[in-house]
Amino acid sequence: MNQTIFVSNRLTVSVQKEEGELRLVPSVGGLATGLSSVSTGGRPPLWVGWSGIARDDLPQKEYRRIQEELRQNHNAIEVPLSQEDLDLFYSGFCNDTIWPLFHYFPTYTEYVSKTWKAYQDINQRFFDVLAQVMEEDATVWVHDYQLMLLPGLIKKEFPHAQVGFFLHIPFPSFEMFRLLPSREAILEGLLGADLIGFHTYDYARHFLSSVRRLLGFDHSMGIIRTRNRAVKVDVFPMGIDWERFLSAGELPAVKDVRGMIDPRYAGQKLILSVDRLDYSKGIPTRIRAFRRLLEEYPQYIGVVTLLIIVSPSRESVPRYMELKREVDELVSDINGRMSTLNWVPIHYQYQTASFEELSALYRRADVLLVTPLRDGMNLIAKEYLAARTDEQGVLVLSETAGVARELSEAILVNPSDLDGIACAIKTALEQPREEQNQNMRAMRNRLQRLTVQYWAQEFLDKLAEMQQLQAEHRATPMDDAALEQLCKRWKQSGTALLLLDYDGTLMRFRSKPHQAKPDEDLLRLIADVNRLPGVQVVISSGRDRANLQAWFPDDSLALGAGHGAWIRDPGKEWQAAMVQVPEWKVMITPIMQRMVDRTPGSFLEEKDFSLAWHYRNSEPELANVRLAELRETLISLTNNLELSVLDGNRVLEVKPANVHKGRVVHHFAEQGPWDLIIAVGDDATDEHMFTALPEGAVSIKVGVGATDALYSIDGVEEVHRLLRRLLATTV
Repeated sequence: MNQTIFVSNRLTVSVQKEEGELRLVPSVGGLATGLSSVSTGGRPPLWVGWSGIARDDLPQKEYRRIQEELRQNHNAIEVPLSQEDLDLFYSGFCNDTIWPLFHYFPTYTEYVSKTWKAYQDINQRFFDVLAQVMEEDATVWVHDYQLMLLPGLIKKEFPHAQVGFFLHIPFPSFEMFRLLPSREAILEGLLGADLIGFHTYDYARHFLSSVRRLLGFDHSMGIIRTRNRAVKVDVFPMGIDWERFLSAGELPAVKDVRGMIDPRYAGQKLILSVDRLDYSKGIPTRIRAFRRLLEEYPQYIGVVTLLIIVSPSRESVPRYMELKREVDELVSDINGRMSTLNWVPIHYQYQTASFEELSALYRRADVLLVTPLRDGMNLIAKEYLAARTDEQGVLVLSETAGVARELSEAILVNPSDLDGIACAIKTALEQPREEQNQNMRAMRNRLQRLTVQYWAQEFLDKLAEMQQLQAEHRATPMDDAALEQLCKRWKQSGTALLLLDYDGTLMRFRSKPHQAKPDEDLLRLIADVNRLPGVQVVISSGRDRANLQAWFPDDSLALGAGHGAWIRDPGKEWQAAMVQVPEWKVMITPIMQRMVDRTPGSFLEEKDFSLAWHYRNSEPELANVRLAELRETLISLTNNLELSVLDGNRVLEVKPANVHKGRVVHHFAEQGPWDLIIAVGDDATDEHMFTALPEGAVSIKVGVGATDALYSIDGVEEVHRLLRRLLATTV
């Protein structure tokens, strides 16, 4: 079975000091639980991550002991991090840059080049440790925002590995993400994965939008076609260990806690709030909303208690110290002004609650108040639902929490709306028991199937499917062995025909088509190959003949322009596919011109026998809307006109149905006999060329995508490498 490796910033065990001794303490979080349950074919997965203690704090002897224990007892390998690493990488770039920006707090975001450099270095260090133990065809699942460069590093050195990535926090909108100076590098790193997972469709949509706008890669049905691969983007809402919370009520420790809290809140309606101290959680707004409830509906004074449990976090950071002070002051103010002799409105606990305490409180709370300003998922809400075996209780939930997409039966609120939250709490307190039962039953029935174990297994199953998807989206990769075989055939051939597309094959696409002029090195390379005895090079492009002739003045080259509308034999004049000027242009041109007017950045190119609408420089999402509209209009208009509507690379072209690159193939193939014919192209227009080739010819697709080609290569640089190899083989 293939090796399976899980990589996260923190291992599933942490080094802690207990009674003066260092011990490895297992984590009980959802990630550790979910991944421990997945099927990996009987071969235990390997974990790679940090142990939770700075390398500086470990004597060498202790460090070696911890490493050995991790390997032997936990099948884990540590990536050592010093205190300086943690300050710059984790506290710096991860928590002062990525965290606030991805949670829509741009004014809290810090951009420091030194912390970005540390982020790059630590991701490289994770890869270096991983590479020492990783097999060529391993399955690697990378987790969360601390390691967004790692998938790209893995795929570069281990191209046959199956790489997955899951982001546990929100992915922001393009308008927010574009503020990040390192935005392109982050996206390139993530696109090293074969499968990228998010909690919600909104996060996936934002990611796809950023990829399209910043890197120029389109997507279809969640599949991004990069320069040389297909990447799947999908949604996997994370669940919880349902059985653990479901059955916790029977634990003696939980019953003991219930025995303490039930008398304390006897006769009271209990509202529960549980969060880590963080500005994204909206804790001050939540407290103010409770105050508003008591002010607007005084009948609840003495009847309702809000229990706030806040887990300490980043206490030495000024912004968190300020947040803690604000929470303390709000609680003190409300309790000071509104308490009675036998009632305190807010009970406030600034410490982490145990599993047993939470399980007991979930079962007692009449209302769970979950109102983060932003939250990737929020598993507290799911834990509350799992614990409520009595199908009682009401969930008041922020509409900006990821979990809200799954829990439409909860009372959803705008987390910034004080009055709205206060009204929602009132509605929750007054909700009839029958309605509580109905809503709870619907949410529980849904979530009990979507556990953390299900989440983890589904992701790995989808990642395994990507191997088949990758095969469907590309021909057989031209590896070294295939290249050697082709060179051998080339050397043995007395005559050879080499058909080459231009844009996307010989030259990278440019935002402005006229900028894609061949440089001297490329012209020299093509000329050298074309001068070889018995070899004829044909440049077959969708560009017009004037453009091609100006860029390739050497008349010993053969040219095909306008996707086969014009052909020029070496040393001869251009021959047209048809003589008459197409009358259909009179009807079609105004329609396409109107689309230019409605789509900033697009333009219309009129060729001798075709019309092309270019939208490479347009805003991608608008262009996609306009493209669908124009395509549908043109197809309906051209049904009976013997015209074809052809999707190219950021271009939509209308041309006669019998004009295509297959004509170029037939024209020059008939001038043989040729011992070897090779055709190289990158997009849908080149498929006509591939299918027109005679038996025994070699077709090569540049990049990814469904194709009839025999082989595929990664990009323009690989095409140049191929030409140089053919040249070197002959010389």
